Amino acid sequence: MKTKFVHMLVLCLALMIQGRRTEAQDINFSQFYDLPILRNPAIAGLFDGDFRLTSGYRNQWQSVTVPYRTIALGAEIKKPVSFQSGDFITFGLQLTSDQAGDSKLSRTQVFPFLNYHKSLSSDKSTYLSAAFMGGPVMQRFDPTKLQFDDQYLGGSYNATNPTRQSFTNTSLTYWDPACGLSLSGESGENTNYYIGLGLFHFTKPRVSFQPQNDFRLNPKYVLNGGFTTRTSDYDKLTVYADVFKQGGAAQAQGGAMLKHDLVQTDDEMAVSITGGLFYRWNDAIIPVIKLDYYRVSVGATYDINVSKLVPASMYRGGLELTMAYRAFSPKRLGEDAYRVRCPKF
Repeated sequence: MKTKFVHMLVLCLALMIQGRRTEAQDINFSQFYDLPILRNPAIAGLFDGDFRLTSGYRNQWQSVTVPYRTIALGAEIKKPVSFQSGDFITFGLQLTSDQAGDSKLSRTQVFPFLNYHKSLSSDKSTYLSAAFMGGPVMQRFDPTKLQFDDQYLGGSYNATNPTRQSFTNTSLTYWDPACGLSLSGESGENTNYYIGLGLFHFTKPRVSFQPQNDFRLNPKYVLNGGFTTRTSDYDKLTVYADVFKQGGAAQAQGGAMLKHDLVQTDDEMAVSITGGLFYRWNDAIIPVIKLDYYRVSVGATYDINVSKLVPASMYRGGLELTMAYRAFSPKRLGEDAYRVRCPKF
């Protein structure tokens, strides 16, 4: 298993070094911290527990145009490689589906992933992780929902008017991979941290519907970071940040949340309320509220648009909701549950 980890690490580093500029962009959630696999597959598994389900729903630009709707579902399962080494793996599946615009352009992604966490210290609190993710992406659009210039006669549009526009293909399936590295650990008794580097679309998949076109997806480089620290027996401060570079575009997002425990239990479960504020550079201010009820958490954000689209949007961006569930395996409750230790985000 150690040899396999070294091979994964070397391959991921080699892939991150290469890459050429091409075309396109990716899904992004405002509550990116609750959908970690979309940020970087190498930060999957950085939670307290053995199993986690995550989900997200986003409805954007309804005040401006046909809304962009996105749904995401993820599952993470953690398993120890051996109790002697302290290594463990995280594997699972990330699903996303989005629809945008008048043409009902939709994209569905099915991404299994594997993340190997290599223990770097005897107390098993510091890990170097290497991950791969990839699978099919299905795209399609509905040309009957579009209007073309030659369907306007005498200044009036009629859907029954013929058009010279023809589409030989309205659906497309391509394969899309990603890889990532992360370092996670503890600093003192109350602080946990991680930093990650990810690379998406390193094969530059072709995403054009028509065979005569060669539009491709840009390789995307991602830098992730976060830390959490106890400020009192009942309060915890958490900070997250991401920086993306894809083709000629770059984006940064980040913010902080303060969590207050209303009820605490001995098994690391609690009833808590969280509030915070995030900012996506030159795009949106994002207030967030979150409720943790033992194993279940529910979060809500609303994008306050501050981009150049403000005259049309009137500061209205999009509503986003998330829900997550995490638990320990019944076989590993008690002392064995702490054999797989990692930052508790």
